[in-house]
Amino acid sequence: MQDRQRVAVVTGASSGIGKELAKALVAQGWRVIGTGRDEHRVAQAAAEIAAAGGGSIEMLRADLSLLVEARGLAQAIAERTKHIDVLANNAGGMTDRLEMTAEGFEANFAGNHLGPFVLTDGLMPLLHAAAAEAPAGAVRILMTASDASEMMGPLNLDDMQNLATFNPGVAYCSGKLANVLFARALAGRLEGTGIVAHAMAPGATDTPFFSYAPQETQAYTRDLPKLSVAEGADTLVWLATAEEPGRSSGGYWEQRAPRAPNPQVDDPAAVARFWEESEKLVNAVS
Repeated sequence: MQDRQRVAVVTGASSGIGKELAKALVAQGWRVIGTGRDEHRVAQAAAEIAAAGGGSIEMLRADLSLLVEARGLAQAIAERTKHIDVLANNAGGMTDRLEMTAEGFEANFAGNHLGPFVLTDGLMPLLHAAAAEAPAGAVRILMTASDASEMMGPLNLDDMQNLATFNPGVAYCSGKLANVLFARALAGRLEGTGIVAHAMAPGATDTPFFSYAPQETQAYTRDLPKLSVAEGADTLVWLATAEEPGRSSGGYWEQRAPRAPNPQVDDPAAVARFWEESEKLVNAVS
């Protein structure tokens, strides 16, 4: 690898696991470009992450549930760097009702999958540029998924947004399963390029995530044991920086160990169809 500063893009870096990952990378001397939806939290996070020292942080505001903003974010990042060593698609969330974006997508699925899908595509040239001068496996695309991806049957590839039978819990599980399917699909498409892709389940973590969930979810999770933010981010930091994750691709991890994914992830035909349906959705908005 050339003697240059490594660059990471971390979405959802204004709080929780994403902010913890950004702090860890900055402390190791990385240049981090982070994103968040709220201007105030973005500014606060930038100051906190910068205090980790060593590297640098720049925070950009973007709402990844809007594909136009995901595309704009990719352009803004390309204006700031010529290479990306790690793209951590960490931003996501759960809504308590059906909400449609201005572009006509279910907001939960758009934010958890369609936005990251578009952003990753837009940043692919920068990832390839990094891979051209790095050891195989050093450049990585990471997805913060959830064990919620295992709590449902296969994703309905005829209606991935669950518009016909919307339920907030199913919508969240679908978005997280999409994260794992996306990592597996990327692994196949990027084979031989030196870029690897992985998804991870952090486990129940003490972050603001639960405050936006439906009341029944909040009630169910209120008394569950929760990991600290540092504990929840540990596997993501490890996937970004350790040597072992660079030796494979398409994995699903928890606590730095492989975890069995939803069976649909191991179905190559389903993975291929998932990619096709994702492309149809995002291509509907120019």
